Amino acid sequence: MEQQIKKHFTLLLCAWLIALCATLGALFIGEVMGQTPCTLCWYQRIAMFPLALILGIACSTYDFKIWQYALPLALIGAGIALWHSLLYAGIVPEPIVPCSRSGPSCTDANMLLLNSIPLPYLSLLSFTSISVLLSMIAKGKNS
Repeated sequence: MEQQIKKHFTLLLCAWLIALCATLGALFIGEVMGQTPCTLCWYQRIAMFPLALILGIACSTYDFKIWQYALPLALIGAGIALWHSLLYAGIVPEPIVPCSRSGPSCTDANMLLLNSIPLPYLSLLSFTSISVLLSMIAKGKNS
């Protein structure tokens, strides 16, 4: 039983660290770099910021049932990030592009991590990783 608690805590801690890094990164880009997020970035922030808070609280209280509340939020964020990534890649045509030249844009060279990874892809990776980690906690609780 002790081994299972350690495993679940490690998974929960990893999910929280991902959410925390994503939140701090988004705040850095917005507040320090002065880059205004596009509409879809705002929606992803709406999903990610609470995850950083509730997963942190769950870590401090060893609340492994948090997956019931956090997983739907992470999946919603992943869905928005997937849509954003498909728009960014040009796979899904959109008449009103949220990342346009007239307003805030994720297509800027300043909005690439290591000069090659676009923020929508990074967001998708973060939400997907959190979802997988929370799913592993859920699966472990049911077995």
